Amino acid sequence: MSVRVKLLRRQRAWSLEELGERTGLTKSYLSKVERGVSVPSIAVAIKLARALQVDVEALFSDESSASEIMVTRAAERMGFADADEAPSEVQSIAGAGSKRMLPFVMLPPAEYAPASRHHEGEELLFVHKGTAEIEFPNQTIKLRAGDSVYFNALIPHRVRSVSANQAEVLIVVSYTDE
Repeated sequence: MSVRVKLLRRQRAWSLEELGERTGLTKSYLSKVERGVSVPSIAVAIKLARALQVDVEALFSDESSASEIMVTRAAERMGFADADEAPSEVQSIAGAGSKRMLPFVMLPPAEYAPASRHHEGEELLFVHKGTAEIEFPNQTIKLRAGDSVYFNALIPHRVRSVSANQAEVLIVVSYTDE
């Protein structure tokens, strides 16, 4: 992603400051992303894609166009993280291309992240294995294997594993370019 963000920014003849103004991110943070020192969260990747006027998955691809049928092998998954997460906790499970849905596999930690997340679009969480708990501002919902929750992703939320074995959650985020 780092090389791709830098390439797209330079193609537009933008400075780091200009990209920062368009995304609301600091020049320092953007520099770390471009150098591969920081791995952006899903919400930050969406902000970058919107500012650069590309699909989110284009940030991860060297291809200018993608096939209508895309296969992503488990070993090829791209990780996302914030400062408080390991990159392997959330992995993209769909390759590059023009999509409005972004699917991920998440292995939620046993404890909630210090801060709730929110981003544009809608989100679906489906518990594939184990038991997970999702916390919203006014309620906490426990989901067992086979359960799902669909919600407006602007609602602050955070997820944790509450089963003896690690929970595995499929997350699908949808968004529009508008």
